[in-house]
Amino acid sequence: MVAAMSVKKVDQFIFLWFLAIYAPAATFCANVTYDHRALIIDGNRRVLISGSIHYPRSTPEMWPDLIQRSKDGGVDVIETYVFWNLHEPIRGQYNFEGRGDLVKFVKEVAAAGLYVHLRIGPYVCAEWNYGGFPIWLHFIPGIKFRTDNEPFKAEMKRFTAKIVNMMKQESLYASQGGPIILSQIENEYGDVDWAYGPAAKPYIKWAASMATSLDTGVPWVMCMQADAPNPIIDTCNGFYCDQFTPNSNAKPKIWTEGYNGWFLYYGGAVPYRPVEDLAFAVARFYQLGGTFMNYYMYHGGTNFGRTTGGPFVATSYDYDAPLDEYGIIRQPKWGHLKDLHDSIKLCEEALIATDPAVTSLDPNIEVAVYKTDNVCAAFLANINTTIDVTVNFSSNSYRLPAWSVSILPDCKNVVFNTAKINSASTVSIFRTESLKQEVGSLENDSLGWSWISEPIGISKNDSFSKFGLLEQINTTADRSDYFWYSLSINLEDDDDSGSQTVLHIESLGHALYAFINGKLAGGGTGNNTNATVNVDIPVTLVTGKNTIDLLSLTVGLQNFGAFFDTWGAGITGPVTLKGLKNGSTIDLSSQQWTYQVGLLGEDLGLSSGNAGKWNSQSTLPKNQSLTWYKTNFVAPSGNDPVAIDFTGMGKGEAWVNGQSIGRYWPTYVSPNSGCTNSCDYRGYYYQSKCLRNCGKPSQTLYHVPRSWLKSDNNTLVLFEESGGDPTKISFATKQIGSVCSYISESHPPPLDLWNSDTESGRKAGPVLSLDCPYPNQVISSIKFASFGTPYGTCGNFNHGSCSSNSALYIVQKACIGSSSCNINVSVNTFGDPCKGVTKSLAVEASCM
Repeated sequence: MVAAMSVKKVDQFIFLWFLAIYAPAATFCANVTYDHRALIIDGNRRVLISGSIHYPRSTPEMWPDLIQRSKDGGVDVIETYVFWNLHEPIRGQYNFEGRGDLVKFVKEVAAAGLYVHLRIGPYVCAEWNYGGFPIWLHFIPGIKFRTDNEPFKAEMKRFTAKIVNMMKQESLYASQGGPIILSQIENEYGDVDWAYGPAAKPYIKWAASMATSLDTGVPWVMCMQADAPNPIIDTCNGFYCDQFTPNSNAKPKIWTEGYNGWFLYYGGAVPYRPVEDLAFAVARFYQLGGTFMNYYMYHGGTNFGRTTGGPFVATSYDYDAPLDEYGIIRQPKWGHLKDLHDSIKLCEEALIATDPAVTSLDPNIEVAVYKTDNVCAAFLANINTTIDVTVNFSSNSYRLPAWSVSILPDCKNVVFNTAKINSASTVSIFRTESLKQEVGSLENDSLGWSWISEPIGISKNDSFSKFGLLEQINTTADRSDYFWYSLSINLEDDDDSGSQTVLHIESLGHALYAFINGKLAGGGTGNNTNATVNVDIPVTLVTGKNTIDLLSLTVGLQNFGAFFDTWGAGITGPVTLKGLKNGSTIDLSSQQWTYQVGLLGEDLGLSSGNAGKWNSQSTLPKNQSLTWYKTNFVAPSGNDPVAIDFTGMGKGEAWVNGQSIGRYWPTYVSPNSGCTNSCDYRGYYYQSKCLRNCGKPSQTLYHVPRSWLKSDNNTLVLFEESGGDPTKISFATKQIGSVCSYISESHPPPLDLWNSDTESGRKAGPVLSLDCPYPNQVISSIKFASFGTPYGTCGNFNHGSCSSNSALYIVQKACIGSSSCNINVSVNTFGDPCKGVTKSLAVEASCM
């Protein structure tokens, strides 16, 4: 073909080929402004769907798939915070490598053809350590965070300008041809500004002026800031933002954080949010004038290392997001939201053309119509929490389930209802396998493990002594979770030794261990609602010298609240010995204590597995506090996401090939109460409404990114604080167990049948669709099929009072051996097992 071309055509072909291979996947070159209806990109109002992905909560190797799956789900914009303490851990020393490669992340988003909302902050909250602030900021003389304070403003401006200039240098703002269409300054300050008094308003005015002076060429927003000065757009965060109104009619209605779940605390049950309610909230937002919303999170990811805030935020930041912690599509949430997004986009021409005309048919029925001479779209909402209703609208009758919104892109036909899920659902399973150690590492009694005991008490040359008890964060500057307090006392009277006395310790948190004469005597821990620790530990003392070693530890620094930067940690006392001779008490608080920041093993670099003299020749110590463990292992085969199951361990931190996978704490169990077998999506959602996993460990499985693993000769290092058995550790790979769908005769037809040119597509009946989750898979078996009145959920379907005898055969014939199948849900397909009843088809399948 090329041989027959002219030289000119060959040159053109080569040029086009070069562009296809090497040119950027997306070039934006856009002028971004706004009016009261929407963001305006190159003169056109846009209806936009956004999803939050925080680049350091995944790996660069994961970014392309996460971004593409977001795009496939109907997302137009990727929103991320910028994490100051990640990028400037030491003042003036920057890190933009690996998971911190912000420029690469933004370019990956651009390559997928999506926009970016860059939330610089630089305060981020985000359940991130210290709210994203670097700890060194706290030690600048005279500084006060997030207020009209010159030292703070100077540092905030310097870092914000640093990020803006980085983006400009790479031409990443839309005005330069890049993907960034929005930036955010400050974050949720409106929640706490009252506490800062008269200095709050000047600070917000300064922040707005500082941001706009950086000349990004795109609008700036402030979320939850009702007094955001022009031209800053004030935006909404919350579970619902349909009732939000910006502070000027010249600004669009933007929802920066629509919570699709909630985060997990150690000691808490696992929160989730039914997709029917989330879809309802989003549909209501667009129904009542919104044109830009963002899911927080679309992919939550993992709090690797010591990045968790809280305190007590778990390592998993799954957030019940459409893409789970491992990057796998969560069904039906992802699919139902995709259908919602597609439905909203069918209405875009009408949404951007005019304001909605909103009427109430009764206190619980609200209709919004977007209508011009050329287009018409309508939203019908039933906000009643229990009663389904029939609504007459535009000479037609529509059945609205309770707590739902129907979307009519042509003001006639329902393309989507938030309570009726057309998307398939899946059941994910973790397949466990024992930790496979390297050949040759099993030749001794240690079962492939070697270990080093961390010294109890003071063991480093940089220890120091002070009278009185020191606050931890001011002393350690968060260089480590760990801070030793050590004291020696002499008891001369035999009556004061040998008997049970009580060591009373009061600490600001977050946890502590007490050692008496080198042996663990007890400890205590706070929780997410009260981090302080107040314990009475029975101890046995001896005549003569007694050593008291207290190990205080943090579990992520506070990230939210007014003046959160001043909240302390550590053992601030009093510390007393009670129950001595004649019931006397000794107050140890003001005595001279010796202090040590961090652990000897941290200074030696034991986490890499390469340093230190590891013991593998004697019996492996189990259930022993303050122990480092190491083993070499073979990675699980295949490409499925990998986790380590830490059941059997206590509390500590783990490293794979030198990379910290985060803090583990499988012994912190959630309360027995608060969970239900199912959660009614109807009615207002709040973070503790829907909980799973009550009475069980908050987290046992910890994500290990595939890119951190080699096929063999991997090194796993643990630091165990309280005591555990490393031989009980196992691997788990996450897989899809079943694919299901449940469609009733009252469901709308699939969105892909909608065709604005043909009425038949809009009148088609409901269809059940099944798709295998991975390429090269086919449906291998049908585990369940019932047409009639089936009930239950995926993996637990049951036949109802009526069921077609032919359902299983019909589904097997249509689906087995295919990667996907579609079945009309009607009596024409299955017959009518129970006349006069609305019937449903429920199917559970396996793919191989």
